Amino acid sequence: MLWGVAFVATRIGLDELSPSQLAIARFAIAAAPVLVVARPRVAWSGIVAVGLTLFAGQFLFQFFGIAAGMPPGLASVIVQSQALFTIALAALFLGERPTSRQLAGLVIGVAGLVAIAMTVGGELSVAALVLTLASPVSFAVGNLLLKRLPTAASFALVAWLSLVPPIPALAVGSILEGPRAVADVATLSWRGIAAAVYLGAVATTLAYAIWGVLLRRYPTALVAPFALLVPFVAAAASAAVFGERFGGLRLAGMVLVLCGLAVIVLPAREAAA
Repeated sequence: MLWGVAFVATRIGLDELSPSQLAIARFAIAAAPVLVVARPRVAWSGIVAVGLTLFAGQFLFQFFGIAAGMPPGLASVIVQSQALFTIALAALFLGERPTSRQLAGLVIGVAGLVAIAMTVGGELSVAALVLTLASPVSFAVGNLLLKRLPTAASFALVAWLSLVPPIPALAVGSILEGPRAVADVATLSWRGIAAAVYLGAVATTLAYAIWGVLLRRYPTALVAPFALLVPFVAAAASAAVFGERFGGLRLAGMVLVLCGLAVIVLPAREAAA
């Protein structure tokens, strides 16, 4: 629920901040605990690599996609397709052979993405779709890099990883926006401030900390399926707040993506039970 509502907070934040500014605000807030939390025993090279992909790349592309017109509810489904890209990249670069269920889920999910792509036009531009699709690809690369890091407490790791995104976000902002950044931040309304605080303190620090505790306490196969609820929460919240609606083909594509993810994830949960 915390991650699903974050897509609504993102849309609200982008009404007053550029994508790069919102990324800077989100991760500056999320990085605040480094003042009191020691750096986990992870090399700086690992922190930078994961921070650039799992956080900076994922959210910069996501924010730019939503700013370009991607509806928040639809964005949440596309971002969750990171599981499909993670399987594909692991097979290509790590030699991990996907199971028959994973292949079936991959095919179903890709069919859903194709169906969504066929709805380009009107309020959904090619640029918005391409930018948003880049988010789960970066997310997937970050997943593979994160898997190679030494075991560390999730709260501390998230805080130190959050130090990385403001740097590339600032570089992008400097190129695209110039000096306007300071003026925009100085005139933020309470809605813009609340959105940034929610994304940084709640959707990043709190949500990832809860996720880490759950993963340590219970089997991964039992916890992972709950991530499938994120798009449902995001779509419902976006419909309630912004009146977002989905046409037949787009809705079919969203359902196929979620079905593909379910085929991949849910059987593992049943096996664990």
